[in-house]
Amino acid sequence: MQRRHFLQCAAATPLAGALPGLASAATTYSAADGWRTYDITTRIDLAERTAQGRVWVPLPARQLGAGASAHQHLVDARFDAPGARQAAIVTGTGGAQMLAVQWADNGAPQQATLVTRVALRDRAADLGGTAPAPAASAAELRPWLRASSLKPVNGVVGETARKIVRDAGAQSDIEKARAIYDWIVANCHREAAVRGCGTGDAAYLLTSGNLGGKCADLNGLFVALARASGVPARDVYGVRVDDSAHGYKSMGKSGDISRAQHCRAEFYAQGYGWVPVDPADVRKVMLEEVKGGLPRDDARVRAANAMLFGAWEMNWMGYNSAEDVRLAGSTAAPIGFLMYPNGETANGRLDSLDPATFRYTITSARVA
Repeated sequence: MQRRHFLQCAAATPLAGALPGLASAATTYSAADGWRTYDITTRIDLAERTAQGRVWVPLPARQLGAGASAHQHLVDARFDAPGARQAAIVTGTGGAQMLAVQWADNGAPQQATLVTRVALRDRAADLGGTAPAPAASAAELRPWLRASSLKPVNGVVGETARKIVRDAGAQSDIEKARAIYDWIVANCHREAAVRGCGTGDAAYLLTSGNLGGKCADLNGLFVALARASGVPARDVYGVRVDDSAHGYKSMGKSGDISRAQHCRAEFYAQGYGWVPVDPADVRKVMLEEVKGGLPRDDARVRAANAMLFGAWEMNWMGYNSAEDVRLAGSTAAPIGFLMYPNGETANGRLDSLDPATFRYTITSARVA
């Protein structure tokens, strides 16, 4: 059965549904226009079955980009949660959409499946163009200048941002963002031992004495420093869904993508609109592209560095840009960002960074 609203029924009744307002899964996105289409399947099996089992699974953003610059469309979203007491696609903090499932029977299977179809195409900002992009309003940009729990804009973050901008002599939004991007690539590094994508705590990263982390740390730091410089910026939390067509082994993943989460960043520049960046992936190429790593002057690193200021290869899909996310129905503290499946039992919150014990798999299959 399919419902547009929150589904409730007896625990023994299977629950299934779809996200309303989407184009049919039969809708085609032409390869001639650069589109590629993927089916993403998330399967969850709560091994720790209690009478209070809950899971939350992020959905791909309905659309990223606008008009001719759109680079992601959510084509279809369907779920199945047999034995669940409640299951629905809900909208949470910052517009983040997620599948929320609750079980009340510890004898039930406590399994859920979410299948989404997304259409993706590569994104590049026209940084040399002469026609200005439509301006965003102050109200639209205001949320992307505010501090969050992980991204303060004062203290050490503000001090660091002012020094970077001052040392570079940066004046415009583009110049400030470029100076921050270059500073992160030059001074930070990818830390392989960090769990998942990192915590994203910008102030801690700057005061830890070790400017090392993963994408949520380094791209989150870019966002915090940009905001502290007066440049609107945001993370986009997502997952890699395919191998890189540019030949970078470190910047792609296909098939089993359960551990392929990746967050990117973008900033708003007057006259240019939203500009994509990914300094964290430059450092990933340096660390992981070949055994033993690559120096910054290697041609492959230089190419990635140039590409990732202003472009994203869309072998990746975005979920949301939400911060300090409160999970619907949870009494636990909000999470800094929603990029992984999350779960809780009567014994507390499950470890989203360990899909082996909090049993979930995410797979990607290209369909067109």
